[in-house]
Amino acid sequence: MTTDVAPFIAIDGPVGSGKTAAGRKLATRLGHMFLDTGVMYRAITYLALQNDVSLQDPVALTRLASHAELKLEAGSGEESRVMVESVDVTDELRSPEVDRSVSAVSAVSGVREVLVRLQREIAEKGRIVMVGRDIGTVVLSGAGLKIYLDASVDVRARRRHNQLLESGSDIAFETVLADLRRRDELDSTREIAPLKPAEDAVTLPTDDLGLGEVVDRLEMLARGGSQLVKDGGDG
Repeated sequence: MTTDVAPFIAIDGPVGSGKTAAGRKLATRLGHMFLDTGVMYRAITYLALQNDVSLQDPVALTRLASHAELKLEAGSGEESRVMVESVDVTDELRSPEVDRSVSAVSAVSGVREVLVRLQREIAEKGRIVMVGRDIGTVVLSGAGLKIYLDASVDVRARRRHNQLLESGSDIAFETVLADLRRRDELDSTREIAPLKPAEDAVTLPTDDLGLGEVVDRLEMLARGGSQLVKDGGDG
């Protein structure tokens, strides 16, 4: 196995595809920084909900993103802790309320411009594994390795439901499934940076793979191993 490792790795995919957990473990193995860009959009969503900013007001949301004192603290491969005005709000960002609202905030072009600029500034600090929905297509379009993780909506909803149950939520599976279908529609059809694989991305279905198996395959790709089947479609 070659010792050459891709310095910039972009991982995209829908909710529940496993990109965050796999990306974090991959970063740990490689000694790269790790950034889950989704937490940044969740942070702005959380702030909007806390401050009664209308999710239908793009100007107000952009202003909120522009002035937010947002800081991410993380080491190699570790989960980013999200600090807003020096307060750690990480544990508040996976709530059902934020889940239901984040796609609307993510669709605001002004919010995306602010956060993409910040994401690129973070990437300039060194080798990184960055995960999200527009990393390979927009944020790090020049990344040496682009990966698109996917899974059926039922599998992804079950994963998300289990995460919520473990965090103490009693939300019904049917509610999670409906929310994921709605978010998939919003994320893939928004005008700005819609969710889709980059044309040169490696697509990896994760329905029947455990986390360790996914990370093993990603590490092989990152270290220059044989590539999986590429898919340039919008699926």
